[in-house]
Amino acid sequence: MQPESITYHDQLLAIIIWNQFNESGIHFFTPNELSQQLAYMHHPRGKVIEPHVHNSVIREVQYTQEVLFIKKGKLRVDFYNDQQEYLESRMLEAGDVILLVTGGHGFEVLEEIEMIEVKQGPYLGEQDKTRFIGITAQQAKIVE
Repeated sequence: MQPESITYHDQLLAIIIWNQFNESGIHFFTPNELSQQLAYMHHPRGKVIEPHVHNSVIREVQYTQEVLFIKKGKLRVDFYNDQQEYLESRMLEAGDVILLVTGGHGFEVLEEIEMIEVKQGPYLGEQDKTRFIGITAQQAKIVE
């Protein structure tokens, strides 16, 4: 299953790499200008990745972008536009990865979940987000 970009009016909301994705080589799914980069890598045994260090480069981050790695369980992700209007939902399961880029999002855990979150720091607590009332499970429009 190919990765999926979720957009609203040409605005990238999220990128999902489904657990079933499996292609050789390096595949970047994000445009170069995003402050969070997401790639999938699949190399054969013996492949050498040259040692390297990352140079000190000053970057400006406008919005927090987060990546969720689903280790176990099932999660409904609800997508909202910048005006906090509900758009649609996706179901994520073990092995799926999602990069949340812009817009709003909410979650409902449908099966006990273990996941790892990666995002830019430093974390500023409640200054980092605006909370709002989301949809109910009955209102979810799950796109498959």
